[in-house]
Amino acid sequence: MNGNILLGFMGLGGSEVFLILVVVLLMFGGKKIPELAKGLGKGIRDFKDAYKGGEEGITKEEPKK
Repeated sequence: MNGNILLGFMGLGGSEVFLILVVVLLMFGGKKIPELAKGLGKGIRDFKDAYKGGEEGITKEEPKK
């Protein structure tokens, strides 16, 4: 079922997703794609960590002096 949701996202079918992947491969080359994916993963991880830190700061009460 997850495959149908992924391919149905924004009306993209299997052939469109394949075409996008081929264009990305041609633009960046095989050696650059792992570096891009690693950087994207690190960025997402940093964003999630910052978001969690922000939530914790909102829910905690500051001690009164």
